[in-house]
Amino acid sequence: MFIHNIDPVLLRIGFLEIRYYGIIFAIGFILTYFFLRYLSRQRNLEFDLDNFLLYQFLGVLIGARFFEVFIYNFPLYSSNIFSWFAIWNGGLSFHGGLIGSIIATLIFCKKYKLDFYKIADITVIPVALALALGRIANFINGELYGRITSVPWAVKFPNAEGFRHPSQIYESIKNFFIFFILWFIKDKKLPDGFMFWIFIFSYSILRFFIEFFREPTRHGLIYGLTFGQLLNIPLIILSIIFLLKLHRKAFISKN
Repeated sequence: MFIHNIDPVLLRIGFLEIRYYGIIFAIGFILTYFFLRYLSRQRNLEFDLDNFLLYQFLGVLIGARFFEVFIYNFPLYSSNIFSWFAIWNGGLSFHGGLIGSIIATLIFCKKYKLDFYKIADITVIPVALALALGRIANFINGELYGRITSVPWAVKFPNAEGFRHPSQIYESIKNFFIFFILWFIKDKKLPDGFMFWIFIFSYSILRFFIEFFREPTRHGLIYGLTFGQLLNIPLIILSIIFLLKLHRKAFISKN
């Protein structure tokens, strides 16, 4: 068993704090830039990458923070409006970030007359990698921990009762797995949109099962399921529907 005593602050200079969370967040966007530059050239996609990443940065940040503050934990943030913007302390929702990213991509593609699926298919690859790194940041912050357990690798997190599942690490492994799957199939002849929906499906269904090890949010259990699981159910159904449609479309076009 492990006692979590990691200081989330890497460096303090007067009132300035440089946190691992912010550093990892920045590394995720840098990696996304280089992966997208490589993948867009590989697929002969011409678009303003710098501008696209600006759209993504704003979409992900606003969406992820909005969900965290107003959907997941508003009572926690309602007493201090300045805490809404303190992202360096952690607290970014995947589902909010996903919605924000999709909206930003749709706006970008409409403005520059690009195909949404062609852009989305290459974007989800580095996104999976960035999410894997982000969960490591959650672990360093000692947040989003799992339920009480007695497994040998259990962790005692600060301000948490008992030893817990390191569910952040479980999710990081899940995201690395998704990244390698997407990287493996990226060169195969797949219909536009297939990579995007494979990402949505694999993330949602794996996250659904990992939620059984994760401490429920303030919403508690609803019909025996966590709030995160309830959010993943429609994504699983939607992704299956679109994957079947894409498969059928590809089958018809071949015949």
